[in-house]
Amino acid sequence: MNIFSNIFKPIVSLVVSLTVSVCSAGAALGNSSPIRVGEIDPLTGKLAKHGQEIHEGILYAIEQANSTGGAAGRKFELLSRDDQSQPEVAINQAEDLIYREQVAGLVGGYVDSLVGPISELAAKHQVPYVASASLQQGLTLGRHNPYFFRVAHLQGVVEPLCSFLIQELKPDRVAVLYASTPGSTEFGQQVRSCLLDAAIEIPIFEKFRPGSPDFSAFLLKIRRSRVDVLISGGFFADHLILVRQMKEQKIPLRAYIGPWGIAYPSFLEAMGEAAHGLFGMCAWNPGIAVAGADKQSRAFVEGFTARFGKTPNTTTMHGYTSAKALIEAIRRVLESGKELTGDNICRALRSLDLLLPMEHLQFDLKGDPKHYQQVVVQVQKGEMVTVYPADRKTGEIAQPSSE
Repeated sequence: MNIFSNIFKPIVSLVVSLTVSVCSAGAALGNSSPIRVGEIDPLTGKLAKHGQEIHEGILYAIEQANSTGGAAGRKFELLSRDDQSQPEVAINQAEDLIYREQVAGLVGGYVDSLVGPISELAAKHQVPYVASASLQQGLTLGRHNPYFFRVAHLQGVVEPLCSFLIQELKPDRVAVLYASTPGSTEFGQQVRSCLLDAAIEIPIFEKFRPGSPDFSAFLLKIRRSRVDVLISGGFFADHLILVRQMKEQKIPLRAYIGPWGIAYPSFLEAMGEAAHGLFGMCAWNPGIAVAGADKQSRAFVEGFTARFGKTPNTTTMHGYTSAKALIEAIRRVLESGKELTGDNICRALRSLDLLLPMEHLQFDLKGDPKHYQQVVVQVQKGEMVTVYPADRKTGEIAQPSSE
């Protein structure tokens, strides 16, 4: 026995040594592998403009993280997918990223008809999803989805808008037009509720399909109803058509307010002088950042402009912010020595406390941001001037053009 023991002992030691070496090499290889992040956005179709803007914000955040070493020595790899502005395609792309690509987390999304289906699939497979542009309260209110997070929410739009109307404009009669998307529909309902509570008349409360080519019939109702403020919950292309027809027909209004789509340099460029006096809303724009983040905001504008050859806008920042949240959560998991699982990433997301140009980002238990708040801007001589709230305004309200 001693002879056999002496013969096999070195062999066993060699096998053990080789096994440990192979395992160590495999672990080292695994530790250096890229961290896959999946993105789903409308890169084509009717929502492509804003989808592309979100994509560029996400891409810039990923590149920025990789330029500083990634996370625990591992680089990030962004796998982008196009949902073609269609919910069924969004589901297929999410399945591909989760099943085949085995991404660590998901990011992106524009309008809740696209975000909602992805959030359900992410929950089913325990993959964290940080949505870039999601407002529908139904995605978090009364539902428990511990894998869903977003950097925007509807109250951050409705509350400042209603306060602005009631405290500053003080209208007698308001028309509310809203798009037939989940978020815009909830927006219209909540605005109506707050205006009725303030005893403001709403003679027109109407839904429309995004991309409608003609608002003539609606504008005829506006003229007959003698409203002084029109709130339009449409998007960029809808505002272009509606405002042009409104100007052509010389509809008398004290104010036109478009929370989404007006506070964009491209809108100002397209409309020219006809944009003067219009009101929009945004959470961020170049020159508009939360307190304490001005330097960071300027650095983002400079870096993004150098990278893409154009100025970022508020939608770009939503993409950037959502990606920053996921990147930071993944970094914290890896640097703490924990396994990169969906549950660990979600726990890290819930513990985030980040000061970013758009917001002081913290998530509540439902995955909503605690401090997301938009400002009201008015177009004045081709520039966006913040007119509400008082602690962030950069100018006074100007009278709209009568032309």
